[in-house]
Formats: sequence, C-alpha cells, structure tokens
Amino acid sequence: MDGIAVRPLAAEDRAAWEPLWLGYQRFYAVDLGADVTEATWQRILDPAAPVYGVAAFARDAMVGIAHYIFHPTTWSAGPRCYLNDIFTAEAARGRGVGRRLIEAVYADAAAKGADRVYWLTHESNTTARRLYDQVAERSGFIQYRKTL
Repeated sequence: MDGIAVRPLAAEDRAAWEPLWLGYQRFYAVDLGADVTEATWQRILDPAAPVYGVAAFARDAMVGIAHYIFHPTTWSAGPRCYLNDIFTAEAARGRGVGRRLIEAVYADAAAKGADRVYWLTHESNTTARRLYDQVAERSGFIQYRKTL
C-alpha cells in the first residue's frame, strides 16, 4: 500500500476518472451510456447530492475509484453508507488500492455518522471477494430486484 494516496474526486479529475468508470462497466459487461456517465459525474461533484467519490493515486496516476451513497434507513437513527462502485485499474491490482479505497469510505462514513457501510459484488468476482472477506463480514442476504 506504500505510495498510494486516496482523496475525494474533484472537477479536474474527469479525464482520469472516466476510463476507470468505463473499465468498471466493461468488467460487469454493461454499457450505462453517456447520459448516465454524465449524471454520475455531476452527482459526485454536487455538494447537495448524497453521492460521493474518491480516487486512489499511485505516482500521480489515478489507479482506482469508489463511489458511495448515504441514505436514511428504518434500522438506524443515522445514515447508512452504500458503496455503490469500486474499481481498480488492472495494472494496479494486488497492490492494496481496493483496501485503501474501502478504508477511505469507512473513514468518511464514520465522520458523517453512518453506522454501517455495505456493498454488493457478483458471486463470480472471486479476486475482489478475497479482499472483501478480509475487510468486512458477509451478511448472508440475497439480493432480489426487478428492472423497471
């Protein structure tokens, strides 16, 4: 993890962020479209939106991103934090980037009074799951969804 710095995304990061965002989409075999990409970026930059983004840098190159959302819940007086997206550039994997991004989200969530950070990953994402098993506990819940 030496030499990896994590900080909030800023407007000047767009050119470095977008290839990672598109790489994340390729990893999950989705194409969310330019309109969703633009809306996501604008939400990250909007101080009134509950969407946040951090980036990991190695030698001044952006090598990872994480996006997370704060929301109220019926199970806690404070907010919950959903780690919506996390992605590390292929060349930087195995160097602690993902762990540093998760730790940054944990720190921000604690500072904002959240009682929990949670996320989803695909069951086939075995590489990421090895990390996730080290930094969090599996809830045992199964996700159901209906696309509208």
